[in-house]
Amino acid sequence: MTRVSSRIELPVAGGGFRTVEPAEPRGWTLHPDPYETRVAFAAAHVVADPWGENVPGAPAALDWDATLAFRRHLFSYGLGVAEAMDTAQRNMGLDWAAVQELVHRSAEQAQAHGARIAAGAGTDHRPDAATIDEVIAAYSEQVEFVEGTGAQVILMASRQLAAAAAGPEDYLRVYNELLRQVREPVILHWLGEAFDPQLRGYWGSGDVDAATVTFVQLVEAHAAKVDGVKVSLLSAEHEIGLRAALPTDVRLYTGDDFNYPELIRGDGTHHSDALLGAFAVVAPAASAALAALDQGDLARYDAEMAPTLPLSRKVFEAPTFYYKTGIAFLAWLSGHQPGFTMVGGLQSARSIVHLSEVFALANEARLFPDPERAAAKFRGLLEVAGAVR
Repeated sequence: MTRVSSRIELPVAGGGFRTVEPAEPRGWTLHPDPYETRVAFAAAHVVADPWGENVPGAPAALDWDATLAFRRHLFSYGLGVAEAMDTAQRNMGLDWAAVQELVHRSAEQAQAHGARIAAGAGTDHRPDAATIDEVIAAYSEQVEFVEGTGAQVILMASRQLAAAAAGPEDYLRVYNELLRQVREPVILHWLGEAFDPQLRGYWGSGDVDAATVTFVQLVEAHAAKVDGVKVSLLSAEHEIGLRAALPTDVRLYTGDDFNYPELIRGDGTHHSDALLGAFAVVAPAASAALAALDQGDLARYDAEMAPTLPLSRKVFEAPTFYYKTGIAFLAWLSGHQPGFTMVGGLQSARSIVHLSEVFALANEARLFPDPERAAAKFRGLLEVAGAVR
């Protein structure tokens, strides 16, 4: 294969440039079947309609063809889709009307492809829910909708519950009621304040150890209704301790975009499964790593995962809740969406220097299907930003 020779000048922090040569594209192997040793979901983003009024505060206008095609891309690498989660801009521009259509369309597509899908049920359509009873009613409405589409329910963390709860007892009251209602086992989602500052003190305490006691108490009481827990606290130490404390048949789906390779690999006794926004970015490499794990080839697993981690850590760096910008940026450069535009105008949430570093790390990981085309697109954005020599 002839090496791509088109170079790109990337701006660096503090002024100046560095030259990057696009890497040779890699021929990734498709893997449409699920994996034998791990369950893996990618939390998928949504593609904004370039002709839509996707400005701050406006109703979301989506490019449905590109949004659904991206999910087929994830299915082709054996990944399930975690739908309508924070990656899809829940609480950051994706309104309830768009959520409903998204979950409905995505669930139909997953069923047609024999792929796994889980979707977030929360309370964000009721920002006025101020009492515990109102929070339960709001949750129940979304749970009923998600179950009606055939998708597995993910009980998302609720801003309204965080505001209304006086302590751990209120959290237990809400989740006890919801877990009595659901028809099939759900995934519980504990989203840390790095992803959403309004969730500080979730489970009734700002002390993570105390909150964990409440969380485990809930899971133990309803183990038959809990398929797994999705924990996004960005603490490998906490996750390792929690997964050992869970009931035997309850999975821990890592949401740690800073440490996922070691957590999925496991320690020989316990391991984490995956529900990651990062997997929307690194799907081909994650697929190659998980296929190696199925074959017991830990060295190849490590080698496939290694280049993805610096990229994920850059995409998810503080302020972490703006990671969606990096995911949409790389989807655009990789040809999965027509332009770099996002619901709510969120494409402006990261600097051009940050995006330059993301580009360089994705290039090093050989994730661009057409590196020369990706570089040409990014040059255009650099020119618009005035970040050229």
